Amino acid sequence: MKKPRIAAEEPQPRQIVRADKAPTSGYSLVVDGHFKSRHETVEAAEAAGMALKSRFQMLQVQVYDAENKTRSLIDWPGGA
Repeated sequence: MKKPRIAAEEPQPRQIVRADKAPTSGYSLVVDGHFKSRHETVEAAEAAGMALKSRFQMLQVQVYDAENKTRSLIDWPGGA
């Protein structure tokens, strides 16, 4: 007996983030020199960076500001 296939109405468009290209807007996390996640606000990017840094203190985590093309390092309060 064949199972009925569930058809998706429309596939969701994927937002492809390339690790080798700097984003043009918003804020991104840079982990060990590679662009990772994109965020709309600097607070959201810093919160994600601190969460990552709390789990893996050995990583170098930075927040990249695409508008100003600057990076700011996220330091773990206890020191690494």
